Amino acid sequence: MKKKVQRICVGCSAKKDKNELIRIVKQKDGIIRVDKTGKLPGRGAYICGEVDCFNKIKRTHKLENALETKISEHVYEEIRGVMIEQGK
Repeated sequence: MKKKVQRICVGCSAKKDKNELIRIVKQKDGIIRVDKTGKLPGRGAYICGEVDCFNKIKRTHKLENALETKISEHVYEEIRGVMIEQGK
């Protein structure tokens, strides 16, 4: 039986299966993207996709701290779009 990979949400610090979380990646060239495949190279951070969690990472800049860079409003809108796609 294969062990499920778990990651911690940046916003609420909840430990969940990797496939339940949304991965945001800072690539080597500094571009921030939402990684729907979970395989893009670069520094990654995970959020659970709950509305409260999303509001918290935006308000407290926890995602910016995790990725060590400033995050534009466009990236937050992309994250919100993925949350809507997943029904969260």
